[in-house]
Amino acid sequence: MKKNAILEEILNEVDKHPEIMSRREAMKYLTVSPLAASILASATVGAASASASSAKGKIVIVGGGLAGMSTAARLNNTLSNADITVIEPDPISVSYQPGQTLVGAGLWDLSDITYKRDDFLPSGVKLIKGSVTAFNPENNSVTVDGSKEVSYDQMIIATGLMLNYGAVKGLDGVITSSGKDNAAVKNSGIGKDGLHSIYFQDGASATWKGIEELVAKAKAHKGPEKLQAVFTHPNTPIKCGGAPKKIMYLTNARLEEAGVRDKVELTFYPNGGGMFGIKDYHTAIVQQFKDRGFKWHYKHNLVEVDQASKIAVFDHHWEEKGAFDDDLGEYKMVVKHERVEVPYDFMHVTPPMKAPDVVGSSAVGSGKGWVPVNKETLQHVKFQNVWCLGDVAAVPMGKTGGSARKQYKVVVDNLIATMEGKSLPSKYDGYTVCPLITSIGTVMLAEFNWASKKPGSGVNAASFPLDPTKERWIWWLLKVYALKPMTIHGMLAGRA
Repeated sequence: MKKNAILEEILNEVDKHPEIMSRREAMKYLTVSPLAASILASATVGAASASASSAKGKIVIVGGGLAGMSTAARLNNTLSNADITVIEPDPISVSYQPGQTLVGAGLWDLSDITYKRDDFLPSGVKLIKGSVTAFNPENNSVTVDGSKEVSYDQMIIATGLMLNYGAVKGLDGVITSSGKDNAAVKNSGIGKDGLHSIYFQDGASATWKGIEELVAKAKAHKGPEKLQAVFTHPNTPIKCGGAPKKIMYLTNARLEEAGVRDKVELTFYPNGGGMFGIKDYHTAIVQQFKDRGFKWHYKHNLVEVDQASKIAVFDHHWEEKGAFDDDLGEYKMVVKHERVEVPYDFMHVTPPMKAPDVVGSSAVGSGKGWVPVNKETLQHVKFQNVWCLGDVAAVPMGKTGGSARKQYKVVVDNLIATMEGKSLPSKYDGYTVCPLITSIGTVMLAEFNWASKKPGSGVNAASFPLDPTKERWIWWLLKVYALKPMTIHGMLAGRA
């Protein structure tokens, strides 16, 4: 897609919400901003800076979502004799998942984020519309749908992860983010009577209806006690770690817009002991919570939902000093637990997440399910012709589309180098980006990498010369208008 077409896609997104920003305002910003220039340029540059490689070999990509299909496109752009097969059962696997938060807040419709897998299959790349049911890396093959064996010279695992609602007592189902096969989850109560989740498409649509119901309930509420809106964050790694807070901020914005914010108490229950793993962002978010009158309770993991009574049950956990260990010269730390019951009128559940069972139980998986790779080269720790990226990779942090955008270039560079008999040239530095929506019209652009967690490093991964801990409308322009065109028309083409 040419640059002017990418620009038009961005402006089309702006036109959908003139109450937030006019096309003229957007154009003024886009013509002077280095941020906008970088977005437009990244979506139009060539896939590889070096000349095309003539390396040969059969490449199988397990998973045709954003990470897998972008990798297929970039390989196809770079290899002159490409033999690439993508295995993916979901017909809408390339749908724009980051947009589910905006669907949940009533800013976008499902049609704004739904894209068909087959429309983004690169020319010449083969597609198997099925599921891998077994990995056999010792024989360089996988089994599809229990019967068809597919061999490879190089394999890339990009399956994504599973939403494990069934890990919470009172809920049910294990689904993907598109979640079209979601009957068990919906039948268990998600999407109705105040119980919601934006993490699958239908759930996101239902969340907006739930927020509208909460607003209506608040308008009719006469009692002295406030209505309770509860937001959870589980005890597992999750994709888009900022999403549980984003939907809270947006619920707050809709309540303020309706003039009923004072009738609802919003409380965040994260399993961890902080708002964010990077100190500067944690501090900024705590202040944002204080400014908005939010409440929060750390180290609370949702373990049960009593839908009949509308009670959320949390495991509150903490550590206390135990007996003194004379040999180590320190106290043993003992984990304590407390059952906490919280009534809710509206609750957003962020489900526990896990690797697909077929991955975790196989030779390419690990005890925790995730695919063990060298965190920099993304090469499997046991099998040199196996690579992994995206949500299923066992790397610190990094379960975001922004991470995949960096990772897929590393995988392509290193895989081709391996096919050519060369050393691995590229390293992933852990870059992750979380555009944290803080209201309708403002975003805090949290960028970080592994080095960001080192003492004194600060927010060292920021791409632009602006304080990334500040909420800004220009980041809203990036998040809501620019990232989707860049992703759909740039990254899925193997260019951005």
